[in-house]
Amino acid sequence: MQLDPEWVAQQGEDAVLLHSVDVAFPTIPESPIGIAVSGGGDSMALLHLFARWSAQTGHPIAAVTVDHGLRTESRAEADEVAAYCARASIPHDILTWQGRQARGNLPAAARDARYELMAEWARSKGIAHIALGHTMDDSAENFLMRLGRSAGIDGLAEMQTRFERGGILWARPLCQHSRQALREYLRRHDVKWVEDPSNDDPQYLRTRARKALPLLDDLGVTVNTIHASAVALREAQAALVHYARQEAELHVMQEAGDLLLPERPEPPIPAEIERRLITAALQWVGSNDYPPRGVRAGLLDVDVADQQRKTIAGCMILKRKGQFRITREYNAVKDLVTATDALWDTRWRLEGPHAPDLKIRALGEAIGQLPDWRETGLPRPTLTASPSVWRGDMLVAAPLARYNDEWTAQIVADFTSFLVSH
Repeated sequence: MQLDPEWVAQQGEDAVLLHSVDVAFPTIPESPIGIAVSGGGDSMALLHLFARWSAQTGHPIAAVTVDHGLRTESRAEADEVAAYCARASIPHDILTWQGRQARGNLPAAARDARYELMAEWARSKGIAHIALGHTMDDSAENFLMRLGRSAGIDGLAEMQTRFERGGILWARPLCQHSRQALREYLRRHDVKWVEDPSNDDPQYLRTRARKALPLLDDLGVTVNTIHASAVALREAQAALVHYARQEAELHVMQEAGDLLLPERPEPPIPAEIERRLITAALQWVGSNDYPPRGVRAGLLDVDVADQQRKTIAGCMILKRKGQFRITREYNAVKDLVTATDALWDTRWRLEGPHAPDLKIRALGEAIGQLPDWRETGLPRPTLTASPSVWRGDMLVAAPLARYNDEWTAQIVADFTSFLVSH
């Protein structure tokens, strides 16, 4: 805790909210705490609470607003937040999203863009922590929405109170509090907020979930009871992750960025643990932000056994010698180019004589230039999708194929660590 407990106790109805922001992060960095503020009630309460926290602790904060440009009023609302921050002497920036023409699920695209923009903003300012204004109501709405999609434990579990993304530690200090409690807090302190009209637009699933919640009261299904169930599911999820890691340490081998799983593990792995291992393996090898949907226990045995190989989620699954090998699919990385001192495909770091005119690309068909590649013992698909060093169209090094020992390639985070963090 950073706040004086005696001061907190004197804050009456505000005390529990102030305590929540005080313990939002396990440690407080020297850099400012970033506050994501849309101008709505939840985020304005978060900003006001952190401003009080900052005044008491002396630790700086900085606010950021993302203007998605999806509504004509959005810029004016962002400017209102900027004006409020100016009056409160809180540094504030407005970030603008240029992806209004994104195809598919526009709210999801806007959400992902919001995280990316805020992470870039934070890194540019040396900010390592950002607080978000999600509430218990958001958790309940998510639960109903995901229940309609036949989500399992992971989908129905309570939102994570802390998580890492884009090199930033994010926290949801108010996820144990209701939206109503935050509105009451704002009224007590005469803080204005904006009601987003899209919250009443029935074309959005979240709006329909929000309107459905009061209709379930007679069944005892409320925001509080849904939240309690979501918390219990989060605890169950943690237990499953624990045992999935144990099984991974027993049965999963990591080789050249690939994962090898036995065709017939002994003793057999419970179906849910097997599903988790496969899902996590595909996410890790495929460098995906999210786990692939529809993965089931038995996928490897049933889908791969007859055809000996299968592509899914940017990965290729090969069956050979009583093992399933999950490797990167070449087509998924054939156009991926980075500088040699940058991460390639989010997993690989190369070390060697870096130079500005050198780039990392997949080895691809250049494997034909390496007559001794079979001596590595690695399958051709593994090597063709592996990181290699190029100068223009000339192959300089292929570390996994043992071509040019001046260069090495290492995975930056192993699979078992990934299992826990995701």
